[in-house]
Amino acid sequence: MGETTGRITLWGVEVFAAIADERSISAAARRLGASPSSVSQQLANLETAVGTSLIDRSARPLTCTPAGELFRRRALAILNEAEQARAELAAADMTRLSRFRIGMIEDFDADVTPALLTELAHDWPRTQFLLETGASHRLFDQLEARALDLVVSADMGEAAEGQEVHPLLEEPFVAAVPRGRLGENRLEELRALPLVQYSARHFMGRQIASHLATQDLRLSHRFELDSYHAILSMVAAGAGWTILTPLGVLRAQRFVGDVDIIELPFPTFTRRITLTARRGVLGDLPGDVARRMKRHLGEMIITPFHERMPWLADKMRVL
Repeated sequence: MGETTGRITLWGVEVFAAIADERSISAAARRLGASPSSVSQQLANLETAVGTSLIDRSARPLTCTPAGELFRRRALAILNEAEQARAELAAADMTRLSRFRIGMIEDFDADVTPALLTELAHDWPRTQFLLETGASHRLFDQLEARALDLVVSADMGEAAEGQEVHPLLEEPFVAAVPRGRLGENRLEELRALPLVQYSARHFMGRQIASHLATQDLRLSHRFELDSYHAILSMVAAGAGWTILTPLGVLRAQRFVGDVDIIELPFPTFTRRITLTARRGVLGDLPGDVARRMKRHLGEMIITPFHERMPWLADKMRVL
């Protein structure tokens, strides 16, 4: 991309906003898909155009100067208007959408996500797609920082002001135990086994810990992991048992033959998967993507799970 000095360009404003959010030239470059040298040059061009320094380069991490803080508020307004204008121009014909940035929890990256992107790529032939996968809280941070257009994630509570939310899926938490390990008195037998716990650094781990506390269940645990594969591998090896969701089971299905997936032997709880976008920015696009997601979820997730585990039929559903 050619460098333009002496003018305020939309690209320059976007580069500045990314640096202000990421507080790092290299991190902003990764977010924008540009080189660090290009990002640094764009910032210098913008500062030349406005006649003042916007970023304090001597600070670590980088910070906005007082002028930069003032300009940042204007920059976000400029970028919001530009994004809305682009969406309005594309609204009548989604094939004209130039770029689509979607964040997706890792639970779907092996099946639903490829199917969705393949379908969208066919229907929107001029669109460039960017996919970010990760934990729900990190995806929401990216959405709020304007690095993503919409995210599919675990519902973390009330939507922030200015966001629209489309419910997709509800699923129960279940127990995974070493195959053939439990008898009739499941709760007492589970109390005697170590709990391989999903990391409380993630929202799902905190949700599990909170529910156990609500039920006054004090379970011994030596392991706290954030990988479905590692957790189910340990359960399959007899190191303990765990609490997770059917989507977590699907992510690590290579171990399913060595574990039993059962209902929790105490009051159950659920989580919801939702699609979230900034309200009014992308028109009908979030609703359209949500409808496509629900169809793929029904075909690729719900139906196979109900066939494999009939007891999930009234507990795991598309919303």
